[in-house]
Amino acid sequence: MRGGINAIDLDEGDELIEAAITDGTQDIILAKRQGKAIRFHEQEVRAMGRTAHGVKSASLEEGDVVVSMVAVRRDATLLSITENGYGKRSPIEDYRVSHRGGLGIITIKTTDRNGQVVAVKEVVDTDQLMIMTTQGQVIRVPVAGISVIGRNTQGVRLIHLDENDKVSDVARVVIEDEADNGALGPDAGGALDGDGGDDEGEPAGDA
Repeated sequence: MRGGINAIDLDEGDELIEAAITDGTQDIILAKRQGKAIRFHEQEVRAMGRTAHGVKSASLEEGDVVVSMVAVRRDATLLSITENGYGKRSPIEDYRVSHRGGLGIITIKTTDRNGQVVAVKEVVDTDQLMIMTTQGQVIRVPVAGISVIGRNTQGVRLIHLDENDKVSDVARVVIEDEADNGALGPDAGGALDGDGGDDEGEPAGDA
């Protein structure tokens, strides 16, 4: 239909941020702006009609919102990226499976240095990222150069930002899929220092 059809019925002030095709057997991770994430089995969300409101999947503390959803598909790591250009990877197995509706656990520390979480992605070493900012800067970063460190840490700098600029969005580029279609070459850019420190990592890739 040209005008589309309803996917979910939303309350005033709420908005849809993401959707994914799943097979009914996957785990779901919901990440929140203030740095926590919750992982639960997909079976805990029952199938229902398109115009239903859905069920509660995560509890929110004051001022918090859900910013990303991951349907776990691969033996991968979870990448968290913040508005001030910092990020890190943590093993997905570090995120215990709980029941939907909880507060979750820390995925990255949100501080004055880091800012709040913008996106969380499921990634492997062969993936790349496109990081975009509010002032129109774009940088391509190889995932392999980003450290795998614990959840309760701050991460490293992925992109240098001008004054008043913020990271606005992040896209994952799967090299194998794109290369098969001839749409993306093997160019992977540089690598990050990636030692998990406060500010040591330098941005990688082609700005």
